[in-house]
Amino acid sequence: MSRIDLHLHTVHSDGSFSVAEVVRRAHRATVTALAITDHDIVSGIPEAIATGAELGIEIIPGVEISSRIGDNELHILGYFLNWQDPTLNQRLGTLRASRHSRNPQIIERLRTLGLDVTYEEVKTLAGTDAVGRPHIARLLMEKHYVESAKEAFDRYLANGRPAYVARELPQPAEAITWIKAAGGVAVLAHPTWATSAGEDLEPLLATLKSTGLGGIEVHYSTHTKRQTTKYLGLAKKLDLLITGGSDFHGITKPDVEVGIGRGGLKVSEKLLEPLRKAATQAYLLTS
Repeated sequence: MSRIDLHLHTVHSDGSFSVAEVVRRAHRATVTALAITDHDIVSGIPEAIATGAELGIEIIPGVEISSRIGDNELHILGYFLNWQDPTLNQRLGTLRASRHSRNPQIIERLRTLGLDVTYEEVKTLAGTDAVGRPHIARLLMEKHYVESAKEAFDRYLANGRPAYVARELPQPAEAITWIKAAGGVAVLAHPTWATSAGEDLEPLLATLKSTGLGGIEVHYSTHTKRQTTKYLGLAKKLDLLITGGSDFHGITKPDVEVGIGRGGLKVSEKLLEPLRKAATQAYLLTS
């Protein structure tokens, strides 16, 4: 039973597995096409393309850009973009820099709470330029301050918890513009984040579409059947593309596997061609 997976993370951002291992896991899950969508970084794409060629898996260049709406984050996925575009990479670099300025503040707050952690330890553990809170959570797990990444966020790292520090992020419309300028298609990731933040999803989607949003992530590891049906209806009503993915991370989301999510996820290959067509049109507009 073949499938696609358009939302995955590797060690280049906050995933715990190498690019090659993620692609191999996709192969074992009968995934025929996948998008590496690391947070605010595209450096894993070349290895993914090489490994995908060996295993017969199409690699769609992707990224997941963090943006802010009110006091909450909203993530925008970009597909089929020119990942080598210098302007895109400069913009993504500013987002990674905002993490680097925030992370030491988080560590300092953890230390004032009595936890023996350093930012050097976090950077060593991450081994990447895109260091974030999941890496801090992993360090807390390794030092046995918490038993899981969820506990780390619930006790210390989530918004409103004692070690949380906000960071500078673009507005969603700006993130969409970055993706479109690089010839890609912008898609709203895990729409439950928006509803959990108190946003009315339909008018939000309509507003984002007016700024260039191309699709919505309908199929997702934690979506209930009711949520999937709701988001599918909104996509059709607003004429948005339908995408889906596992949001695989590895040990920070141990119940989510590549291609199958929590076991029941199946993103159809039929969703890929409309996305590819939209990307071709976006590319022609930027060339």
